Amino acid sequence: MRTLGNIIWHFPFFGWVSALLTFLLGSLLVITVVGAPLGLGLIQLSKFLMAPFSSAMIDSREVSTDQNKLWESFGLIVRILYFPIGLLLVIFSLFQIAGLFISLVGIPVAMVLAKSLSTFLNPVNKKCVSKSIANEMENRKAKAQVDMIESKRAAHVS
Repeated sequence: MRTLGNIIWHFPFFGWVSALLTFLLGSLLVITVVGAPLGLGLIQLSKFLMAPFSSAMIDSREVSTDQNKLWESFGLIVRILYFPIGLLLVIFSLFQIAGLFISLVGIPVAMVLAKSLSTFLNPVNKKCVSKSIANEMENRKAKAQVDMIESKRAAHVS
């Protein structure tokens, strides 16, 4: 089913064009150095757009990679400056999603855009991973929350 979704995304709806344009814009921002945090996030988004039904976008901090503090500070400044642009992109995408849900064939494309909303709002520190890795990370988070609730309940009962 994922393969069929990726095929529908690429051929009738030209998803590969979106991926290519996103990659080119990300590359241009990386070359400018000032826009590098945004550019790296857009390059990861282009990887996601190449196989949107087989991958997911996550925050880099979930992978627990240590970053330089200066780079994190710079990324925060860029994120703050980018926020109004990202908000406009999200609003525009919401209208696109609503329009695509009107037709039955447009629903897969609407799903891809809906999965991309958080990255449109904030591409800084985003990473594209396979769907199985994203699912495993969600399972581990859920297990940690369950363990925390059970330990609180055990402490409360004692």
